[in-house]
Amino acid sequence: MAKLAGWRKIASAMWGPPDDPQIYGAMEFDATPMLELIERARAAGHRVSVTHLVGRSIALALQAVPDFNMRIHGSKMIPRETVDIFYIAAVEGGRSLSGVKVENADKKSVFEIATELTARANRMKQGDDPEFAKTKKTMDGLPRRLLKPAMRFSAWVSGDRNRSIKALGVKASPFGSAMVTSVGMFGLPQGFAPLARFYRMPLLVLVGEISDKPVAVDGKVKIKPMLPLTATIDHRYADGWHISQLLKPFKAYFADPAAFEPDPATVPSPQPAPMAAEPAATTKPAKAPAKA
Repeated sequence: MAKLAGWRKIASAMWGPPDDPQIYGAMEFDATPMLELIERARAAGHRVSVTHLVGRSIALALQAVPDFNMRIHGSKMIPRETVDIFYIAAVEGGRSLSGVKVENADKKSVFEIATELTARANRMKQGDDPEFAKTKKTMDGLPRRLLKPAMRFSAWVSGDRNRSIKALGVKASPFGSAMVTSVGMFGLPQGFAPLARFYRMPLLVLVGEISDKPVAVDGKVKIKPMLPLTATIDHRYADGWHISQLLKPFKAYFADPAAFEPDPATVPSPQPAPMAAEPAATTKPAKAPAKA
């Protein structure tokens, strides 16, 4: 039996055995159907973005694969009663991050989700959200040595036991069934987001920046607006089979999101319809791609 030597000896001194159950994946999707729906939605006065559509697709996928919509408590896997999506949002002028949990996201249209997120995010940015303000004040006031145990206790009560903590302004399962965030709005092509221990949910999807790329279509090269998505998955909740099942409804939504949503012109708008549709938040200004 040989002894550890060289790099292996150095590495064994630097790190211990792996204990991180995270799985990482990346995919690209033709964004043309999403951009077409966004253009129609914004013409009707709905401030819909690609990130809203991605969150909605995750909700429908979790509805179709309930084995993924679970929470872990001790040695038990407990089904969640609702499909809730947590959207990470920038606050304080982009200097900090918070988020909004949209409950029953599988039962709401993307237009309803966009309206709810816009209203709640505006309140947080203006300091007019009591729940956010209470949680932030509590966490900011804790000394560093107490912050870590406080977060662990909060995660155990709100995540594992599914109980609210009124004193901290923390609701039960605060991060929902899955999380979605975007770096495309910052001009970043893509990235991977970590799953923190206190999230207590299995899936975090990060939306990258849409860019035109050459792709093969029916044996010919065409330029398409491609949306990069990356996912971080907790292996304790799922294996390859679960992920493959989740991808089926996920891909179906991206292929034709309009088929899963009502006509935006028939949905009450939270604002007057603009003269022209705004570009998607994760898209560089560009001409609309020609249909194949």
